[in-house]
Amino acid sequence: MSSPFSLAGKVAIVTGANTGIGQAIAVSLAEAGADIAAVGRTAPVETEELVTAAGRRFSSVAADLSSIEPVGRVIAETVSALGRADILVNNAGIIRRADALEFREDDWDAVIDTNLKSVFFLSQAFARHCFANRQTGKIVQIASLLSFQGGIRVPSYAAAKSGLAGITRALANEWAAKGLNVNAIAPGYVATNNTEALRADPIRSREILARIPAGRWGDARDIGGAAVFLASAAADYVHGAMLPVDGGWLAR
Repeated sequence: MSSPFSLAGKVAIVTGANTGIGQAIAVSLAEAGADIAAVGRTAPVETEELVTAAGRRFSSVAADLSSIEPVGRVIAETVSALGRADILVNNAGIIRRADALEFREDDWDAVIDTNLKSVFFLSQAFARHCFANRQTGKIVQIASLLSFQGGIRVPSYAAAKSGLAGITRALANEWAAKGLNVNAIAPGYVATNNTEALRADPIRSREILARIPAGRWGDARDIGGAAVFLASAAADYVHGAMLPVDGGWLAR
């Protein structure tokens, strides 16, 4: 009997898979049996090495998700290279930091376009593919603790991640009965490029660690297991969920 967590025979699209959380998710999915299409602006050389070392096929899709121009071909190129598309992980994202009084329109638009608009339209393109081919599918959005909270000096990021929580629920409401699971992971404070400024600030870093019951910053691989769960048959009856992986931050 196969494991309900097995992704054997599946193809997963992971955006922003060249480093950090995206890379960890891609590798975790590959270790669970999925072939990987990595989407991003830069060549995911290290990710490809790790995925192929796990014995899985790999394809790189060059795409800048600051606009919705690439969303259609992301699906098309994945299917052309790997034969199918079963899982979509919307991980790519950016962050801009400034006091709300000083926040610029171009920084607002850049974050909203990448972290929210492109996520919706890529989810739409993936759903159209699944429905046209009469197949089931899994969408895993990478949200944030700021889907629940306001944050400090990141107004556009908080707006985008709060919006992503709403989109996750809205799409689940429409697509659950059609065989498409839409859920989200809300990572806590994970040691990645996006949190480098926080970790470099001794006061802010100390304040953050003092609130995390686990007593440490998260590792990108901590998110990988949650992604495998939501992408697998083990989560077939999970729809519209926001799964915090935060070391207990929200519990305190």
